[in-house]
Amino acid sequence: MLELYVPKPEDLWFQERLLSDPQTMFYNRHWDVTYDGYHWDTGCVDFPKTQWAEWYARWIGQEPERYFAYVRRTVDGAWIGTVSFHYSPKHDWWEMSIVLYAPYRGMGYAVQALKRMLHHAFDVCKISRLHNDFELSRNEESAWKTHFAAGFQEISRKDGWLTVMLTREQWIQKEAERKMEEAQCI
Repeated sequence: MLELYVPKPEDLWFQERLLSDPQTMFYNRHWDVTYDGYHWDTGCVDFPKTQWAEWYARWIGQEPERYFAYVRRTVDGAWIGTVSFHYSPKHDWWEMSIVLYAPYRGMGYAVQALKRMLHHAFDVCKISRLHNDFELSRNEESAWKTHFAAGFQEISRKDGWLTVMLTREQWIQKEAERKMEEAQCI
């Protein structure tokens, strides 16, 4: 079982660890971006303690505009990744992210973690829709499958990008169907 945990300021060492781990950040490498602290060769991003307070004020306690949480394993309290979403006024949707710490990948946590975030986004924050993009040339098939297994729908494949979306209405419908199936099995 997994749960979401909103970190305290002193917990940001884990975010720093994730962002500085080349195996975890491998998906993020070789982007054509120029912001300070981004390492093109590894995908890692500097997150020194001097940035923690500003980052925390921007991300924590800003729902439904922004949400960030650690994914925590309930049996032992281990933090295994992060989930987040933030509003994009340009598109009138929320962009989302899920990052699992490399040592915990391939253990079946991704879909469950994503569903926990979806519950929070749609049932607690009542946002309208979540969006994500994947560059098709980056071998990210496991990420696509995770999104599809959690209920996301393919919106388009064009210009080398796969776009997925899940609306609150779709989430509510899928949850109702899941509960009906559970009731029939009892």
